Amino acid sequence: MEKRITKEVQIGNRVIGGGNPILIQSMTNTKTEDVAATVAQIQKLTKAGCDIIRCAVPTMEAAKALAEIKKQIEIPLVADIHFDYKLAIAAMENGADKIRINPGNIGSVDRVKAVVDVAKERNIPIRVGVNSGSLEKNLVEKYNGVTAEGIVESALDKVKIIEDMGYDNLVVSIKSSDVMMCVKTHELISDKTNHPLHVGITEAGTIISGNIKSSIGLGLILSQGIGDTIRVSLTGDPVEEIKSAKLILRTLGLRTGGIEVVSCPTCGRTQIDLIGLANQVETMVSEFPLDIKVAVMGCVVNGPGEAKEADLGVAGGIGEGLIIKKGEVYKKVPEAELLSALRYELENWGK
Repeated sequence: MEKRITKEVQIGNRVIGGGNPILIQSMTNTKTEDVAATVAQIQKLTKAGCDIIRCAVPTMEAAKALAEIKKQIEIPLVADIHFDYKLAIAAMENGADKIRINPGNIGSVDRVKAVVDVAKERNIPIRVGVNSGSLEKNLVEKYNGVTAEGIVESALDKVKIIEDMGYDNLVVSIKSSDVMMCVKTHELISDKTNHPLHVGITEAGTIISGNIKSSIGLGLILSQGIGDTIRVSLTGDPVEEIKSAKLILRTLGLRTGGIEVVSCPTCGRTQIDLIGLANQVETMVSEFPLDIKVAVMGCVVNGPGEAKEADLGVAGGIGEGLIIKKGEVYKKVPEAELLSALRYELENWGK
């Protein structure tokens, strides 16, 4: 697919837009004021593959905590601001690499300008965020409801406010929990601005429903070459957002690297706890920076054949299992040692 080229924007030590890779973003769910807990979560997310992290800044204490948090993390830090322009300014003064605001709820033009002036002085990008749930009343009336056209108009209005203040170091985010509306908004706005787009389906839901909505929505958007950063919004552990985002990008051919796990859906021949084993394998392989495919199969009858296209595989039987390399049975091991045997093969891959 052909990537739509947008303007480059530097966020801390990363660059988005242009021909740069699509980056994965998540958001902490700790209290930002709790520095230790927030740092611990960011480090966990970084290990999982998070490229940019966003933290809520609802209080001045949270804004000031950013300074200490930033000292202890490696990825760019984005401050999420609503309503209080003073918090946006404080967040930038305490080291935020980017701020997320909706100019519509920050207040008067003077307050927006006060934020923009500090961002301009420090060359800090502003993410202009508009959600379908916060669409202005006049646009709802103009378009007879919440529509993609209304969301796009709202976003471009906010962008123009800041551009008219002489600043264009911007990232645009337009989200909706309605998947197809969200897809349409991105299709519309991508032809109307060259600012980088942060893409996601907002309020997508729990692990199952959120992943399905995000996969469909992000898949349709990204497959058109639209999007510079993504977030899979899930109600749950933010690490799950990173796992899902990586898999979506890999499935679309937009990211390589990392171990891909494939597993059979189980059947009456399954003699082991395949579901448990597959989940354990998926967690374990995240530790290894290998670009290979690992198959997890439930029986020794079809396992070797089904794992033929994988680089490495395991297949379970009654009391024992098989280690498979390139579709060929490599060795048999006791069932209890199947996971540790796979780990050994991963640790020694390529040696």
